[in-house]
Amino acid sequence: METTKEPVISAQAQIDRSHYKTLVTIDNHIVISDEPVTIGGTDTGASPQGLLLASLGSCTAITLRMYVDHKMWSVDKIIVNLELFDIDGGTLIELQLSFEGDLTDEQKKRLVQIAHSCPIHKMLTGNIVIETELK
Repeated sequence: METTKEPVISAQAQIDRSHYKTLVTIDNHIVISDEPVTIGGTDTGASPQGLLLASLGSCTAITLRMYVDHKMWSVDKIIVNLELFDIDGGTLIELQLSFEGDLTDEQKKRLVQIAHSCPIHKMLTGNIVIETELK
């Protein structure tokens, strides 16, 4: 029995001879990725690592906003700060949450739990398989 793969989303990255400006197309959106000048890039866009943090941060913020709205809690702003570190044997991402609004300590603790249920968080901490092929 064959299983078919249906993409959840697709993206395309294109780079020409520019060092290292890359045009990334996601659906109808274009994002520029680049590397800093210090390593040969032109610094015209976010680094790939920065885009990864942006994906996790925005997904976390959206997930928290959905939960807060569902619960009808009074939260004016959700701030997600992220930092990425190279550590022995891998990578560490530190994520800090802060809220502007009227929340109890118990509600804040619950929101930390909810942050871990964001789809990108689950993807990054789960099993990822990358299959590479030539076309």
